[in-house]
Amino acid sequence: MIRKATVEDISRIAEILVFVKRMNYRSIFQNDAVSFGEIQVIPVAEEYSDPKILENIRVYESDGIVKGLIRIVGKEVVELYVEHFFQGQGIGAELIEYAKDEFDVRYLWVLEKNTDAIRFYEANGFHITDNKKLEEGTPEYKVMMERKEIEVQCLKER
Repeated sequence: MIRKATVEDISRIAEILVFVKRMNYRSIFQNDAVSFGEIQVIPVAEEYSDPKILENIRVYESDGIVKGLIRIVGKEVVELYVEHFFQGQGIGAELIEYAKDEFDVRYLWVLEKNTDAIRFYEANGFHITDNKKLEEGTPEYKVMMERKEIEVQCLKER
């Protein structure tokens, strides 16, 4: 079930964010001070308890356990994370489809070196654009990915 996140979900959201970010980004950024110093559950929970952030989060819950989350702002997928132990079960794909159907999301940014995420988004209807920018405070680039249907629709409208 996908539902709007509540205050009761904050600690679980923080756990997922911290663990998955460490698993996915440590090899890219190679910065243990950030991975194990700055990225901590309590500060992340405090940040995500801000109503402006929390209101944009939807969680995937199954068997009484929050297994993944997606944060959507406007037409952008800002974040999508699935607990490491539940990856490969279609949860991320369900969250993306939900975002497309309910919010008509059109784009997202992903780290250029996060090839697993890029493959996932490509398999779920997005493609890499020529638009890229530096990830703030790092030497790493993020690339914009857009929904393929959007370009097709734009071409038809011309």
